[in-house]
Amino acid sequence: MEETMKQFQQNLIEIENEAEHLLFARHQLVESDIVRNGNREALTALRKRARTTKTSVTSPFESIMKDTGGPGTRPLVKEVCTTCGNHDSNEHTWMMFPGTDVFAKIPFHAAHTILETDQTRLDFEAKKLQSYVKEKSLFISEKGALADKISPGVLRSLVTLTDKSK
Repeated sequence: MEETMKQFQQNLIEIENEAEHLLFARHQLVESDIVRNGNREALTALRKRARTTKTSVTSPFESIMKDTGGPGTRPLVKEVCTTCGNHDSNEHTWMMFPGTDVFAKIPFHAAHTILETDQTRLDFEAKKLQSYVKEKSLFISEKGALADKISPGVLRSLVTLTDKSK
């Protein structure tokens, strides 16, 4: 009997630890989504300022084909930024750098390039967190304790339980 109680206690400790990791990962996922949405809103504002959308700027190939009939002093490849379009690349815009409270006036093209790079990184981190949450949920489910049997409030209370000596 003593052995089964120790095994039961060990299983509960393992489930509590995994549930704590799961709740922490969910919290991180929410925080990551807040940052991603803010970044997405900033990119949308820059696109509105440049009067472009993701699909409104022609591809470099289309711009080359359009410019082939003109006089011959133009460069063969004309790079077109998908966010800027033909927006003035020397125009500056104010930007608050991620993770700081510092505002700086930087070129428009650099601002949206930084934001797009951050958006890609944030999307990758969010997908990684989502897979981690799925993995932990599956592990807890295999152990027999998950929200389909135990409500999230009870699961949260299991994680916050503390032992008090008599």
